Amino acid sequence: MSVKAAITRKLGEALAPLSLSVVDDSERHHGHAGWREGGETHFSVNVVSAAFAGKSRVDRHRMVNALLAEELAGRVHALAITAKAPGEP
Repeated sequence: MSVKAAITRKLGEALAPLSLSVVDDSERHHGHAGWREGGETHFSVNVVSAAFAGKSRVDRHRMVNALLAEELAGRVHALAITAKAPGEP
């Protein structure tokens, strides 16, 4: 399974998101720290979930990071997170 597919599956199962976008930004970082041949090193995640309601931005990021701990300890070098509750701009 690709890293992108694993991220999508884990966040989808744990957060039951209203919307979820996982983008592999690795090619934009070609030659920079953490980049590896084959990509799947740099990702942007945009997720809207009721699980984030009433939580601070830091707590939301901690939730996502905890869910993706295996990926972050392995191939993923960088993860940009946008995490919102439904109805937030």
